[in-house]
Amino acid sequence: MNGALIIDKPAGLTSHDAVAAARRLLRERSIGHLGTLDPAATGVLPLLVGRLTRLARFFQLRDKEYEGVVRFGWATTTYDAEGAAVGEPRPAPARAAIEAVLPEFQGVIRQIPPAYSAKKIDGKRAYQLARAGTIVEPAPVEVEITALELLDYSAPDLHLRVRCSTGTYMRSLAHDLGRRLGMGAHLSRLRRTRVGEFTLADAVTLAQLELDARQGLAAARLLPARQLLPEMPAIVAPPEAAARLLQGRAANLPEFSPARRIRIFTAGGDLLAIGARVAGSLFQPELVFPPECRNIAND
Repeated sequence: MNGALIIDKPAGLTSHDAVAAARRLLRERSIGHLGTLDPAATGVLPLLVGRLTRLARFFQLRDKEYEGVVRFGWATTTYDAEGAAVGEPRPAPARAAIEAVLPEFQGVIRQIPPAYSAKKIDGKRAYQLARAGTIVEPAPVEVEITALELLDYSAPDLHLRVRCSTGTYMRSLAHDLGRRLGMGAHLSRLRRTRVGEFTLADAVTLAQLELDARQGLAAARLLPARQLLPEMPAIVAPPEAAARLLQGRAANLPEFSPARRIRIFTAGGDLLAIGARVAGSLFQPELVFPPECRNIAND
């Protein structure tokens, strides 16, 4: 069983919990997620299944979209609603004040991850140190926020839509926005609506997946290799070229592509390899998928 499964993660579950549930329902051990989603957050959690887990490194730089609610008035230790309140409550700002500072958070910015995060400090997770009472100061990171849209403001709650680079902490965005306005703020709600090419339209809830599993239909929820990594052109390898690629050798392909990297399929639609262009129509395989690694459409 090979493909991608897009989970609409519910609040209260970790990403690891969602992977464990998918393994149980699909009866497949080889499943991994493409980036964690906080337990309190909901929405798009892409999983790779079977041998296609080997494609994970090609998804590392996918941008993301969120809809979230920033609550003004007080900060928290975790920068979200799960943490303890910090500081004295203050009145929420006026809408005009918010609109005036939002542009400062667009573009390439430096952001300090929350103390309660999975960032590593001296080999340990920041949240482990914070829970042990250690003062945690994660190093600033450079991220890019390409779109920041005010959807609604009903004080003290600000509803935002955000498109950003991987590695962006929405909790830090909420916290920093409050600080810029001279008060505490935290992220009270978050829903991820897109990761790269994966959207909520592709997603299935765990409850629905369980129902499908009982009916023997869970495998039909997987997206096939043909729908993954659309930025890489798809080329069909003739038998001689396929044989060379399976041996780890470079091969000339009949369809010329100027792309640096391509997906190579068999005539039957199975993913054969990910190829890197050497020159012209000559491609060297970066990843090879033996014949038994079949596209889910053929399972």
